Amino acid sequence: MKSCALVCRCVVSEGSCVASEAGGSAGRSWLMRAVAVIGLLGVAMACNAHGVWFAQRSGQMALVYGHGAEDLDMVRRYERVREVRAFDAAGLPVEAALLKGPQLVTIDMSAKPAVLAAVLDNGYWSKRADGTWVNRGRDEVPDAKENGRFIKYAVRIEGAPVAALSSIPGQVLQILPVSAKLPRHANEQMAVRVLFHGRPVAGARVVRDYVTDPDAKALVTGKDGTVTFRLRNHGLNVIAAMFDGPPDDPVRAAKTGMLATLSFALEHGPE
Repeated sequence: MKSCALVCRCVVSEGSCVASEAGGSAGRSWLMRAVAVIGLLGVAMACNAHGVWFAQRSGQMALVYGHGAEDLDMVRRYERVREVRAFDAAGLPVEAALLKGPQLVTIDMSAKPAVLAAVLDNGYWSKRADGTWVNRGRDEVPDAKENGRFIKYAVRIEGAPVAALSSIPGQVLQILPVSAKLPRHANEQMAVRVLFHGRPVAGARVVRDYVTDPDAKALVTGKDGTVTFRLRNHGLNVIAAMFDGPPDDPVRAAKTGMLATLSFALEHGPE
């Protein structure tokens, strides 16, 4: 299955071909070169900045892959999902199957889970000397300027847990509310804690609105793994944490680049 970077690389190649065929038009050639450059920039961001989160799509709970306003093809990435877990309000496991449809990857919510969790393994990626990214370990790319294995984690609070969430199995990096009670309105204060292997981690970068303000200056966790901010949205909130850990396989990767999200939605008023 092709990944986001491979698709971007294909688009760049196609653009280059069109520019070559249209060599009689300097303006069109310049435009296609610009498109190619933008495509390459997109490739560079694809491995590092993209994440997964849970959100409503067409009345269903979906697992979304993207960055900011980008909602990319999760169906093609279905096989990269390593696990999905679900829990009731008391923290007990419940069934929640991952369903692959023609347009969306959704969750079977018939057991009415209060908490969802997922892991997507994006594999090994290396940035060549010319700036392009390839889906290979550094053992296969000797001139790699940057390299890593990139894993995406997601937690969704859908119900009202009876206590503050604790470490969720399988979530090597996770971002959780400090309090059992979520804010009720935008602009209220919220504290979150970032855990790495179940323990608070310092130096994690937290973006309070990953979907609608992904380029905002990140907050950095202290020794207790926490940051505090004003909640941005009265609706869907997707909070992201990024942290680089040691590689599982130093031969193939220089680091393990992780991005974790916490998503929940505040209810709107009566219509």
